[in-house]
Amino acid sequence: MNIVLFGPPAAGKGTQAKRLVSERGLIQLSTGDMLRAARASGTELGTKVAGIMDRGDLVSDEIVIALIEEQLDANKTAAGFIFDGFPRTVAQAEALDTALTQRGMGVNNVIRLCVDDSALVNRITKRFAEEGRKDDNPESFKTRLANYNKQTAPLLPYYSAQGKLTEIDGMADMDTVSKSVADVLNANGHGQAPKKASFWSRLFGRA
Repeated sequence: MNIVLFGPPAAGKGTQAKRLVSERGLIQLSTGDMLRAARASGTELGTKVAGIMDRGDLVSDEIVIALIEEQLDANKTAAGFIFDGFPRTVAQAEALDTALTQRGMGVNNVIRLCVDDSALVNRITKRFAEEGRKDDNPESFKTRLANYNKQTAPLLPYYSAQGKLTEIDGMADMDTVSKSVADVLNANGHGQAPKKASFWSRLFGRA
């Protein structure tokens, strides 16, 4: 079972991914973690990644896919994978589909944690005032949230057209969100949940 988990910063996506790792034996593939691990590995690919990062350049889609393919091939007996932070564009989604298809796999479920942006900003503003964490700076967070929404928007109709997208309430409490995720993965015996049409489904005329 392979899952793409969408959720903006501070939506609790990381928490849900960790629960899936613990409860279902899935492997979380975070692009940030993979790049850091590659840099420290000393492999040929890792050396290439280190050079790119040291120059401050963006790591290409080809390299990120190569890192993902390494993990797919190194964990052939895994129960499945959670893709975190990738894909971010339709081109990346197509590349991921190709890499999985070549290995007799595919993306089974795309779960989007739907959140209210204003409520999320208020949550972060309150946390910043109470804890003073630098990554919670409200203005920086607003920029990150806007960038996430802009990047993710084209992917929603892409996966909706494949019948793989399910949207759940990401503003609910942690346990309720976990139950909603579990319902998606358990329904019909193959991880697809019966669901009402999302905004993107209605927009593009698909159920």
